Amino acid sequence: MSEAGPGHTERVMWLRLARTEGLGAVGFARLIARYETAEAALDALPGRCRKAGKPTPVIPSREMIEAELDAVDRVGGVILTGIDPDFPPLLAAIPAPPPALVVKGDLALLDRPACAMVGARNASAAGLRFARELAHGLGGEGIIVVSGLARGIDGAAHAGALETGTIAVVAGGIDHIYPPEHADLHNAIAERGLVISERPLGRIPTARDFPRRNRLISGLSRGTVVVEAALRSGSLITARFAAEQGREVMAVPGSPIDPRARGSNQLLRDGAHLIETVEDVTGILAGLQSLPQVRETDPQSGSDLFDEDWPDAPVEEGPDSGDDDIGGTGRIRGLVSPTPVSVDEIARQSGLPAGTVSAMLMELELTGEVARLPGGLVQRVASAR
Repeated sequence: MSEAGPGHTERVMWLRLARTEGLGAVGFARLIARYETAEAALDALPGRCRKAGKPTPVIPSREMIEAELDAVDRVGGVILTGIDPDFPPLLAAIPAPPPALVVKGDLALLDRPACAMVGARNASAAGLRFARELAHGLGGEGIIVVSGLARGIDGAAHAGALETGTIAVVAGGIDHIYPPEHADLHNAIAERGLVISERPLGRIPTARDFPRRNRLISGLSRGTVVVEAALRSGSLITARFAAEQGREVMAVPGSPIDPRARGSNQLLRDGAHLIETVEDVTGILAGLQSLPQVRETDPQSGSDLFDEDWPDAPVEEGPDSGDDDIGGTGRIRGLVSPTPVSVDEIARQSGLPAGTVSAMLMELELTGEVARLPGGLVQRVASAR
């Protein structure tokens, strides 16, 4: 266990400030930098709002915070505040770190070296296999794999590292399972890995919660690997956060005719490390000499404490309105890329019977979208959209 932490009253005051309506991580950091303690900041906050001509924010009572602590305890989780000794030091080093984390699972994973892995939700079968195998290999080297529990690359990375240690950072509350088909994976990570959120229990994520989540994925990690990403995607937001946080940015090259690889290929053009093997990643992480220094927040930087302007999540990142034809030919079409892949792998990734997959591939072959290759392989035809 870590060294003795703050007293209960101090933690409650910290959480009261953290849960104040409209006060985000940036405003919280400014208040702590100015007033040093949460209690002093709570005392000063109403006066600051009046002086700025703004309504007094809703500050939760001590009883409300005690109720939240009890509720988290009942679901088997804990709340880590920024003043707790168990709060992850890498995350504490990012600009405006989350004031508090709700976590469930094995806290010891926070003490081990970690690498983030993110990518397309509509990933190809080849991309999914690569992510799963890379995550498994990193786990074998003692590296914890961090991702966002989204469809596609995130889910494959978690599955590949489940036996060795993985951390899922979710955009909503840790009790809100999203996407629904990841219910079993979510529960398995909560039992054998670690699920983390800066949002309270019961929170249903909005589009702006996903970029907030992405900064935590990169912030918990020494480096971020991008496997398949479009030019406008949440994965590139995570990579940008990693660079801003002083972490390593890595990318897996992809076919130039696959839109899902344009973002990751752009990262490589911009100077990201090229990743093809587990050894590529471990070599880069081993070369890090020291942890990034904690970023101090200027109490005078910016006058507005509330509603910091987070970018809206890209279309592929936010809550779904539903995927077209997710269980049919569209799903198979999405799994086929210019990289040759076996029919068996497509069947495994889609969860559909092999006979059904073969029939759908035949349809795509007849329309000229897919070509069959020797050895039971298929690939997307270059001219197919």
